[in-house]
Amino acid sequence: MVLDGALALLRKPAKISHTVTSLLKSCVDMFAWIKGDYIMTVTAFIKIVRIFSIGIILLLFCSMVGCSRKKTDPATIQGYVEGEFVYISSPLPGRLERLFVQRGTQVKIGEPLFELDNAQEKAGRDETKLRLDQLRAQLSDARKGKRPTEIEASTAQLNQVKAALLYSDKELARQERLLSDEVVSVQEVDRLRSLRDQERQRVAQLEAELDTARLGLRSDQVAAVEAGARSLEATLARSEWELAQKRQTATVSGLIFDTLYHKGEWVAAGRPTIVLLPPQNIKVRVFVPQPQIASIHVGDKAKINVDGGRSPFSGSVNFISPQAEYTPPVIYSQENRQKLVYMVELSFDPETAVQLHPGQPVDVRFGAGL
Repeated sequence: MVLDGALALLRKPAKISHTVTSLLKSCVDMFAWIKGDYIMTVTAFIKIVRIFSIGIILLLFCSMVGCSRKKTDPATIQGYVEGEFVYISSPLPGRLERLFVQRGTQVKIGEPLFELDNAQEKAGRDETKLRLDQLRAQLSDARKGKRPTEIEASTAQLNQVKAALLYSDKELARQERLLSDEVVSVQEVDRLRSLRDQERQRVAQLEAELDTARLGLRSDQVAAVEAGARSLEATLARSEWELAQKRQTATVSGLIFDTLYHKGEWVAAGRPTIVLLPPQNIKVRVFVPQPQIASIHVGDKAKINVDGGRSPFSGSVNFISPQAEYTPPVIYSQENRQKLVYMVELSFDPETAVQLHPGQPVDVRFGAGL
């Protein structure tokens, strides 16, 4: 019964002071009764013994708690683990088709994370490919000139006219000899000479047409087709990029900290879908009092203890904030200077970092020889 009363008092700390006061008063009453100042009843005596027993139990319990309390090392500063997350998103909107990872898994660079619906991008890519193939065929045809059979026909016409020209030259020479003998008239010779000249011009015309047939289209027309082909090549590259953006891969190795969407949900453009936590982005932040900040430098070693950890982790200082936190609003008096703290960040090797968790409280100890 006495023990139950003591436990009840411990659950209500506000009554402890009242109990101790009653205990002192009861002791005075007890000593007065012993001296014979007045006669105490049996009920009052039992009450005094009960209160006195409860007081003794309280004193023993407080003594045990005070002795077992762990003393805080003045060289240890409390901090917490901070994670700088990498948010993976797609620059294009779409419905989430596939989710390749889940929370808590480790991924490496290049491993697929998620894929959005890409039917529209595939259709656009295929259409651009077909248009580019068509334009490239037109460009090749424009550079080739006419078909071989057409060139053979033009060559045959040229040879035919050359043969007629050869005959005209011979016939004109015979008629000119006959003209000297006055066998033929001058008009006949002039007619043959005119026919010979026409056939010469016809040969020149056919030779030019044959050369043109071998050249193909004009250079300006070919240049215009080439420009159209380059434009479609750029459009195709953009279509390929848009299609690739619908499937995102890990840009760094690390832990899948969270997945923000489920399969079938619509994901807006630029909205993060996967939250990635690389080991090198796990840090410890601690706020060092102003009197100790001068003894800490970038590169210094530190020991970090976590609750339940068997052995401390080793880290190094990689950043010291140049700006004080909780700065007094008026003046830097001697008293207020003790309130200034500076943020210090500690980094770890990847093997150690994966054992720490963002938000986890830690105890940090700086000093030489750690």
